[in-house]
Amino acid sequence: MNPIIPIGLVFVGCCSNVVFLELLVKECPSSGNIITFAQFLLIALEGFISTSRFGTKAPAIPISTYVVMVTLFFVTSVANNYALNFNIAMPLHMIFRAGSLMANLILGVIILKRRYKFSKYLSVLMISVGIATATIASAGDMKSKPAINSTNEVDLDHEAIYDQIYWLTGIALLTFALFLSARMGIYQETVYSKYGKHPAEALFYNHALPLPAFLLMYRDIYRHILLFNESETMLIPVLLIPIPRLWLYLIGNVATQYVCIRAVFILTSECPSLIVTLVVTLRKFVSLLFSIIYFKNPFTLYHWIGTLLVFGGTLIFADVVPMLGKALSSRKKKAE
Repeated sequence: MNPIIPIGLVFVGCCSNVVFLELLVKECPSSGNIITFAQFLLIALEGFISTSRFGTKAPAIPISTYVVMVTLFFVTSVANNYALNFNIAMPLHMIFRAGSLMANLILGVIILKRRYKFSKYLSVLMISVGIATATIASAGDMKSKPAINSTNEVDLDHEAIYDQIYWLTGIALLTFALFLSARMGIYQETVYSKYGKHPAEALFYNHALPLPAFLLMYRDIYRHILLFNESETMLIPVLLIPIPRLWLYLIGNVATQYVCIRAVFILTSECPSLIVTLVVTLRKFVSLLFSIIYFKNPFTLYHWIGTLLVFGGTLIFADVVPMLGKALSSRKKKAE
């Protein structure tokens, strides 16, 4: 397959997915659980047909081994989406999730007793400072927001304190999800080293096995189904069929999530790691820019400094500059 196709699908699918997610969160901030459930359900149904062949194909990795991986993946996904309930701005959410390499290195040192070269530690320091800078800048935005429905100065102070605690809860969830995701990555490494890599199978079981756990959230999901039904109707483009707006956004989010996942899967199998790293990093940066410009999210100079530190640290961690140098030198030699 021509690499342009998966690269294009990564940008279209992943960037559109973030847009639909932000549209949902802007209108219904508490919709994290129904979004997570819909994403898991679609990918599980597709995997049941294409990967497990309607349950007739036995897994290469034992189900008992998947249970731990699935638990980690499920809790990480729920925590990431649920954090949006706590006044977390989408740009900060994206910056946090771009810092996964930092958590991977820290846990790699602690759990696997690994040692890395200096550039890796430098990149992690940059990512850590970048996330901290963006978080502090966002905390400043929280403080600058006027409290509403308050009648006196005491009410204003109480509401401001409540808003800060509420927001810090979201930050704690993002931090927890960041390190839990890294722990899952380490567990996956050990599983794949023993049983071999089976990414399509892992994708299916990671989304199918946790589905019963959503029963614990059925009240919240049902409440949001009713909220979605009551949202303003829109016409589906081309088909011109009326549908509640929030359902249209959710369908768009789930569909683009699937396109994004499949495109990244194809990209990793068709392109070298340098291209994958550059495309994924650039895609995250484009999503961030779109969120800032289109949705007019507050983004100060300190946010920009934090963003550049996070993405710059990511490129250093992935050895992108040395790999680019080698690629260019090899091309020159071939030309000569």
